[in-house]
Amino acid sequence: MRADEKTKTETQSIVAVPVRFRDTCLGVIELINCIGPEGFDPRDLKLLEALSDFAAIALENARHVKKIHELTITDDCTSLYNARHMGFILETEIYRSQRYNYEFSIVFIDLDHFKQVNDTHGHLVGSRLLAEIGNALKEHCRLIDFAFRYGGDEFVVLLPQTSKENALNVARRLHKLVREAIWLVPEGLNIRLTPSVGVASYPVDSRTKEGLLHLADEAMYLVKNTKRDSVAAANIGILPNPVASAESAG
Repeated sequence: MRADEKTKTETQSIVAVPVRFRDTCLGVIELINCIGPEGFDPRDLKLLEALSDFAAIALENARHVKKIHELTITDDCTSLYNARHMGFILETEIYRSQRYNYEFSIVFIDLDHFKQVNDTHGHLVGSRLLAEIGNALKEHCRLIDFAFRYGGDEFVVLLPQTSKENALNVARRLHKLVREAIWLVPEGLNIRLTPSVGVASYPVDSRTKEGLLHLADEAMYLVKNTKRDSVAAANIGILPNPVASAESAG
């Protein structure tokens, strides 16, 4: 047997039962080489079947608990993490950065004139658009980054171990991603949007969760309340927009 070759043992007796929950097989419990000359008997099989029943219930319960946990930390519309989980992750990142002397940054993204999408196409289309944009933001993040739906048409990207300068480069890329993409093309809607983006960093802008959120939100609203379609940074202001500059030069 291949198993014997790998384990360097000789199988003399064996008993196995499936770990089954309703119509789904979750695995198999297998015992080999019963002590004693007679090997396994029907009583051993009954005990193993009882054990497999309890194991199946425990595994299924664990799967349900995991699913419930996922539902409590993710947004139904976009499948990104939700604002509640963002608070926990932000506190964790502050602790980690304090301990190891790291920098990190957060990027706020608000979709300009998103209400017009809902008014023109309806809320179901608006929800699909949010999901598509959320997925695109997540795909353009590193594996160590976190993407959240903060509420409404606002998104937050948390960038661990990222300086403010590097975060501004990321913010510009995400700004370009949203404004240059054509959304919901398979549905024939071909929607275009621009974003207002704000950036704040730890520890240069604030050392508290509340302070960072406030400053990033404030930077984003600085863009929102002036010309929109740009990037602003806490304690810096609105950055020159390379797209707008190129258009003006042309």
